Amino acid sequence: MNTQETQEAQVTTQEITLTPEAAEQIRLIRRENQVPETHGLRIGIQSGGCCGSSYLLAFDEKVEATDKVFQSEGVSIYVDEESLEGLSGTTLEYVDGPQGKGFRFNNPNKAQSCGCGDSSHGESDSSCGCGDSSQSESTSGCGCGGH
Repeated sequence: MNTQETQEAQVTTQEITLTPEAAEQIRLIRRENQVPETHGLRIGIQSGGCCGSSYLLAFDEKVEATDKVFQSEGVSIYVDEESLEGLSGTTLEYVDGPQGKGFRFNNPNKAQSCGCGDSSHGESDSSCGCGDSSQSESTSGCGCGGH
């Protein structure tokens, strides 16, 4: 089975999606950085960083054997099995507002989400582990500049 057939065989239902704005921004970044169309968008959760864990966004040419592949808004998304558990149902958004612009993970697996990827706060905690306490219950970003 060639690489194209392997990628097609692994495509699953859309458990991770992109908003149209996020997909357009990804296409813009791809063009500006001359990333080949054959590269997918790798989304994951990685340990370390200021908050203990953070989200990963990168272009990747290789689909690993344990990756799940999703299609959303015309973009191929690669997610490793370990990250999928914490990302299932996530929507990647691109926001441009008063606090800046950038990607934001709308992750239903977290009560609230910090743009720096903090996963240490629970439903009753309205601040993120990066030290910013400006997050309110009505927002999904923490103000740490990570979104």
